[in-house]
Amino acid sequence: MSPDAAAAGTTKPSEEPAQDGERKQEESAEEQPRQEAWAARRDLIAHGPDFVSTLVARDQLGQTGGYHYGDQHFHLGGRAEPPPTLSGPIPRAEVDELAGVFQGCASFDEALNRLRNERLVILSGGRETGRRSAALMLLRRLGVDIMRSLIPPASFPALSEQVDTPAGYVLCDLVISRNRPLVEAELLVLREQLQRSRAHLVITVEPSAALGGIPSVRWQPPSAEDMLHAHVTPATGEAVWPDLRALAPVETFLTQYHRPEEIKQFALQLITHHRGEIAEAELAAWGETAVRTQVSRWLTETKPDLRDKAFLVSLGVFDKAPYAVTAELSDSLFVLLHTLQEPGLPPRIPVFGSSREDRLRLAHADGYLTTEVTEWGPLTGRFCARFRDERTAPLLLEEVWNLHPSARPALGEWIRELADDRRPLVRTRAASAAALLAKADLSSAMAHLIEPWADGRQPHTWLTAANALTMTELLDVPTVSRILHDWCTGEVESRRWTAIRAYGLLGPVHHEKTLAALVDAMHRPPPAGESEIGAEDDEVPEEARQLADALELLLLAVREPVLTALAELLTTDRVVRPHALLAFLQACKQTNGDDSDRPPVLDWYARAAAGEDQAAARHLVAFWDALLTDQTHNRMALGVLRSWVRGADSDPETESALASLLGALVTTPTNRRRVSHLLDTESRRSRSPAAVRLSKSLSLD
Repeated sequence: MSPDAAAAGTTKPSEEPAQDGERKQEESAEEQPRQEAWAARRDLIAHGPDFVSTLVARDQLGQTGGYHYGDQHFHLGGRAEPPPTLSGPIPRAEVDELAGVFQGCASFDEALNRLRNERLVILSGGRETGRRSAALMLLRRLGVDIMRSLIPPASFPALSEQVDTPAGYVLCDLVISRNRPLVEAELLVLREQLQRSRAHLVITVEPSAALGGIPSVRWQPPSAEDMLHAHVTPATGEAVWPDLRALAPVETFLTQYHRPEEIKQFALQLITHHRGEIAEAELAAWGETAVRTQVSRWLTETKPDLRDKAFLVSLGVFDKAPYAVTAELSDSLFVLLHTLQEPGLPPRIPVFGSSREDRLRLAHADGYLTTEVTEWGPLTGRFCARFRDERTAPLLLEEVWNLHPSARPALGEWIRELADDRRPLVRTRAASAAALLAKADLSSAMAHLIEPWADGRQPHTWLTAANALTMTELLDVPTVSRILHDWCTGEVESRRWTAIRAYGLLGPVHHEKTLAALVDAMHRPPPAGESEIGAEDDEVPEEARQLADALELLLLAVREPVLTALAELLTTDRVVRPHALLAFLQACKQTNGDDSDRPPVLDWYARAAAGEDQAAARHLVAFWDALLTDQTHNRMALGVLRSWVRGADSDPETESALASLLGALVTTPTNRRRVSHLLDTESRRSRSPAAVRLSKSLSLD
């Protein structure tokens, strides 16, 4: 059989299991329970802000013993010698200019003392922290006139052959890893050569370098304020520094993290402002320019590598979220990006290759311990990560989406995978990422993410679309309000669900516009085949349930204004009335979720009846009276009152509030009989002491 035929013969079987897997995933998704609106809102608040591809092996022919995966390199002829390690002179003008603005610090003094005594010092510090500048100034402070920059050698022993003149040498970014460790004997040989040559050497390495027990100095740069002072005062004089330091843009700049080079550039802007050449507003805008410049460098330069770029994007989505989640999901984004960039090479992820500290340093981020909100309760001691400048996350996502559109397929697929994650935090951050991308380019974000979610077959994707549109509207993206209204009153069921839920979430911000849109949706003809609202939960049509969910969110989040408007519609609009009653009934079933587990609607009535808002108290009583007299909701409303009576057994405040509410309801003979029967049943069958006391206080026994 030919290779082509063999390949063709194996294609179809490989596709069928994938199709079976997709069907199983769809069936599993269909079995997921429908999340309540109030619980979904809590997830959005708790987790919102402030993402495997096929591996294609490259078979190499021409060798026996099976397959070889990856590239092969053949060398014919004599042994290839590595190129000699070279060094180049460092211009004196560069050193002199740096000397005029360089600011020393404690780690600089420590390194200077070691270099003076041992002729060799290793500076361990992060990139873009001023390590090279410190190395040059160390040599200058020792009085070295000739300085040369060394190219990192193929092997460490080769350095001894290069430091053969009485000069000062700088070797930046020497790679020292577990595979290429630094041996103490090699270091002793190098130091001996430096002594013979009367030379000095400063080596800079990453903090993660495998130095073992070899002495080094941890480079900690001076504070941003000290560096800014050193750059500004030579041009302006010391006397004006206090006034310049007190400027609001300077204060804001110093509260954020900046590289030494950015501090230098801001100092030039501050000097220009001092001369009257730019306004203070232009000075203030420079901070965002610096962040954009940093983001652009991350994405366009060779370093960081693709895996670290994926981590930066992941942190842009999971800013202020647990670090472990950010790192875990960044690897899945890396796989997608790598497959897009190198489709013929399988991606390699070093399982233990990156330290947390190195990654946070690269991202200009801080780690901190906090409490994570979960569906089982708060978890303390969670290590989270956040960018030091809060503008970084949105600017990073905007840059990836708008200026690097080749990454859109991978980024979009990754965010869609996040939306299917079982963790509420991950799903909510997928929605927030879509909102930020919609702010950058609404039409593309709608086409790639939000519309596919809203048109999906599963309600959990509708919820993600609703969350995304909610946050997009909160970001003041134009035309989103029109999209929501069109969807809410349109013909596509999934989009109506999405828009109605989004309106419910937006209620606290735009309750008047939200309520008007929901009323418009109630007056549209019901979908074919749907009946009116029934007495049982499973008899409530989906359309009515969606509208009730949204009204429930409005009631619990906004309260008095929405209650007043619905109380008026309760008696004047026959179409709105059943939706309003169902929404109020659902709101009464909710709890605060605290230790007392006290119903929020009952607390609301207690405060209103105590004198805070008598109108709200009357409206709440009117809703309860309407529930008790409504044949559709009467039985379930009594069930809610029964649960409140049982809750009053362990909570005196609940009992007091319930006594006030029941007292207002028993003013009609029908309600008096209902409440009396309920309390009598609870006192006899459930032996509820609260029911006995309530019956006596209301003179029902």
